[in-house]
Amino acid sequence: MDSSKQNPLSRRHFCLCCLGGAAFAATGGWLTPPEAFAEARGLVSLIKDSAAVSPIVTYKLRNNISVLEGSGGNVAVLTGPDGKVLIDAGIAVSRPQITKALADLGPDPVTHLVNTHWHFDHADGNEWLHSVGAKIIAQQNTRKHLSDVQRVEDWDYNFLPLSAGGIPSDVFATEHNLKLNGASIALKYYGPAHTDSDISVTFAEANIIHVGDTFWNGIYPFIDYSTGGSIDGMIAASDANLAATNNDSIIIPGHGKPVSNKAELKEFRDMLVAIRDNVAALKKQGKSRDETVAAKPTAAFDAKWGQFVIDPGFFTRLVYEGV
Repeated sequence: MDSSKQNPLSRRHFCLCCLGGAAFAATGGWLTPPEAFAEARGLVSLIKDSAAVSPIVTYKLRNNISVLEGSGGNVAVLTGPDGKVLIDAGIAVSRPQITKALADLGPDPVTHLVNTHWHFDHADGNEWLHSVGAKIIAQQNTRKHLSDVQRVEDWDYNFLPLSAGGIPSDVFATEHNLKLNGASIALKYYGPAHTDSDISVTFAEANIIHVGDTFWNGIYPFIDYSTGGSIDGMIAASDANLAATNNDSIIIPGHGKPVSNKAELKEFRDMLVAIRDNVAALKKQGKSRDETVAAKPTAAFDAKWGQFVIDPGFFTRLVYEGV
């Protein structure tokens, strides 16, 4: 199916956690906190409106595993007699389209949901999926962030807690293993990366790994310093993902083209390292954040990676904060 015809605000690249980049791109400059708040508040509604009508595109992989694209982050689905197992929940207003996409994969009910981290575009659907029978599993920091008001400073925005039904009931600190539908499923905490709650989900027999927002395929990533993210953590997560995969692995990123591989992941990792080093060198020279942006330390990568909501200037500012 041709996903290029979807509404551009709800396509694979978009997530609520990119609002700061979208606001920057829309206004042509860095927003003041009040401006960012107003812009983000408007974009939240716009994203929900868009997700409410955006189609879901299904990619069937192997061993009864598929990936759904079109509602926030990329959602993996394992089907079988133990019920459907979802990796991430998308945005709640996509429920009708996601329900149809899940029904097209078979009649089994949804029994398990794993959140790769706490962000809205990966966990907003928790409440309705729990209401139809899903047990929600996540790293303990995901439960912490979803249980309270969570502020993201980069656009001066406060996310409200989910209701009790949307809060993960089963949490772990570092590792957790499941055996469902004949699949060995390993959940592993990265440590702080995109946030301080990120995990990978590996389907061992299928050689498929969902790496959440530690990998944005073909676009600059958002790094949420408000909840423990860092550029070094993103690179460390990429190194861990590379070590855990081989040339036959299917890698599901949080955003971007939803079916990826080790070569694309390595290109992403090398981009992060090069830009981190470029920005660090400029900062060491005493350049301010705006002077560093003006020096265009991302220039060699912008044609490929800088074409969506995290534009080159915004990504440079994120990296500058962490070096």
